[in-house]
Amino acid sequence: MLRRTKIVATVGPATDDPLVLDGIIEAGVDVVRLNLSHGAAQDHWRRAEAVRNRAVAYGRQVGVLADLQGPKIRIDRFREGKVILQEGAKFILDARCGVLDGTAERVGITYKNLPNDVHRGDVLLLDDGRIVLWVEQVADEQIICQVTVGGALSNNKGINRQGGGLSAAAITDKDRADIVLAAEMQADYLAVSFPRSAADIHYARTLLREAGGHGGIVAKIERAEAIENLEEIIAASDAVMVARGDLGVEIGDAELPAVQKRIIKLARSMNRVVITATQMMESMIENPIPTRAEVFDVANAVLDGTDAVMLSAESASGKYPAKAVAAMGRICLEAEKQPSAMTSDHRLNTHFGRIDEAIAMACMYTANHLGVKAIAALTESGSTPLWMSRISSGIPIYALTPQVETRRKVTLYRGVYPINFDVKTTDHAQVNMEAVDELVRRGAVRDGDLVIITKGDLMGVHGGTNAMKIVRVGDMVAPQN
Repeated sequence: MLRRTKIVATVGPATDDPLVLDGIIEAGVDVVRLNLSHGAAQDHWRRAEAVRNRAVAYGRQVGVLADLQGPKIRIDRFREGKVILQEGAKFILDARCGVLDGTAERVGITYKNLPNDVHRGDVLLLDDGRIVLWVEQVADEQIICQVTVGGALSNNKGINRQGGGLSAAAITDKDRADIVLAAEMQADYLAVSFPRSAADIHYARTLLREAGGHGGIVAKIERAEAIENLEEIIAASDAVMVARGDLGVEIGDAELPAVQKRIIKLARSMNRVVITATQMMESMIENPIPTRAEVFDVANAVLDGTDAVMLSAESASGKYPAKAVAAMGRICLEAEKQPSAMTSDHRLNTHFGRIDEAIAMACMYTANHLGVKAIAALTESGSTPLWMSRISSGIPIYALTPQVETRRKVTLYRGVYPINFDVKTTDHAQVNMEAVDELVRRGAVRDGDLVIITKGDLMGVHGGTNAMKIVRVGDMVAPQN
């Protein structure tokens, strides 16, 4: 049984070892994430090239997702590296404090406009909510706080305002430079951090296209404002990421499960890809097996219909990157065996706006009711297999395309598998036979199996899918010359 849910793994220092990189590819990684918050441009170039080269060696296609840093609002650094904040003590976030001059009484901040965004009574959360500050007063460039939850605080930790509302723009100067980098390395996806509205997504897409990039745009849902504008953000994006770290800090951990389910359901209903991320297997940074809670977390995301689950530090800097990918794969496979993961009422009562979309939906309805073993979607842009993948099913969808950009893009689609397939003839019977032969060669089907083929009359045209054909393997006869 093929795993349908895709695995995104962040690459970093741990995967720079060629054996470790080979290990995560062998374990089944589908897309690698380059975290542009860390490392130099040459590091990201080198890692992207290494992944693509090794994937070719293994006969696989692995996508590349470049993740922008965004306006991460952080404290600066402490003189001693870290401090202990006592509950009830005063602590000042000071825009005038030197970058390296932090003490147990005050620390600098990277976002100098923060004092204009907060007021008395606001709650600020540092280090993903581990430290909680209550704002007593804002005086000039100082935010004077009382520590309500104390503990150890070290350099460069993030700052969130409970309930959201910070004014920092989604695209920073660093992001603009990194968008050019993503375009140059031909990243398949560009993830936009902290978007507040569809305008942030449109702006990132414009910058990427102007730089010559063709990747899809992923909206990371991690601000409270993003939840308020969720539908417009999803509509503007190619994919969304449930980024549960900062989102949980802003809206509260207790609200996260329901919000995650809502985002996944809405994204799929709008024909968008969805990634579930953050702390999915975090114990595996140090341990070779996941906790039971992590097993349930990954499985529940799969049952909710997520396209992909993501590893961060587990693969980028952890001790067991390949084991983390392998463990995630096993959990996904078991969850996908549940009946609820193979049924769908997606768009049963909806009118279709395009012929190729209608063909995709008709194909999945037929496949689910006829005992079809595989679907061969001849595609240029990848749109038809995307629409097909919105229908929960245990039937593999093979995206047959000569376009390398499309093969890389579909690595993120649940239940879709890319195949390099170049049509050399206009004879449709010959094309059908060659498509089925390709699936037979890969062991996907055998004599007697039913296969559905979708393609367009004008092969090679984007958006031209207008035909669906049902064939039985072994019954096809080559056309006569």
